[in-house]
Amino acid sequence: MTDAAPQTAPQTATLRRELVETATTVAAALAIALVLRVVVFQPFTIPSSSMEPGVRTGDYVIAAKWSYGWSRASLPFNPPLPAGRLFATAPRRGDVIVFLLPRDPSQTYVKRLIGLPGDRVQIRGGQVWVNGQAIPRQAVGLTEDPEAPGRRVMQVAEPRPDGHRYVTYDAGPGHEGDDTGVYVVPAGHYFFMGDNRDNSLDSRWPRAEQGVDMVPAENLIGRAELVLVSWQPGASVLKPWTWLDLRPSRMFKPIV
Repeated sequence: MTDAAPQTAPQTATLRRELVETATTVAAALAIALVLRVVVFQPFTIPSSSMEPGVRTGDYVIAAKWSYGWSRASLPFNPPLPAGRLFATAPRRGDVIVFLLPRDPSQTYVKRLIGLPGDRVQIRGGQVWVNGQAIPRQAVGLTEDPEAPGRRVMQVAEPRPDGHRYVTYDAGPGHEGDDTGVYVVPAGHYFFMGDNRDNSLDSRWPRAEQGVDMVPAENLIGRAELVLVSWQPGASVLKPWTWLDLRPSRMFKPIV
């Protein structure tokens, strides 16, 4: 019994050292994760079908933070820092971009960039015109909307300026947003549309109508690059029995 007391101090010191080492390791890991999230990339879960077919509900998307430089939107909680971007690089028409919703910066949206600052954008009969030139469209066949069984849509291919093509959905003529006036994109702003053209609330609608409106440059978070993993609609981290409801065909799928 007399040997127990002298061992207490070394044991306490060892325990304290182990706790400090563990706390230091955890703090370093959190700091690295924060730096990666702010500077390199950020993951987002897609909650809606407005960017079908390229991006679908349940996709877990990685956005590259370095694509356009960094702004206050790059930081968690969008702190009230001065407007503008550090090491700014202009986005390209056709990019799929994650941004903060202008009327509610607590919400993140993902849409395709259609209009650059100074552009004149108009939609006529469902076709997008930019500065008096129509974006070419090529119908590639009817399909069923994967998120709305029974809803038939035409798949329509459109080219990006770099030559790559993306596919949009067209539910037919006569939908709201198929025919618009001319939108003039202000300096320092961008005009976005969803690829699911007849099921997307985007820059065609102003803030007063709960739309996206024009998006300031400082609201851009990054370019959506990759679908890392994808879950079936209805899966949730709060429902462990749904964690394996995966869509393997969508994993590591590049976003064009």
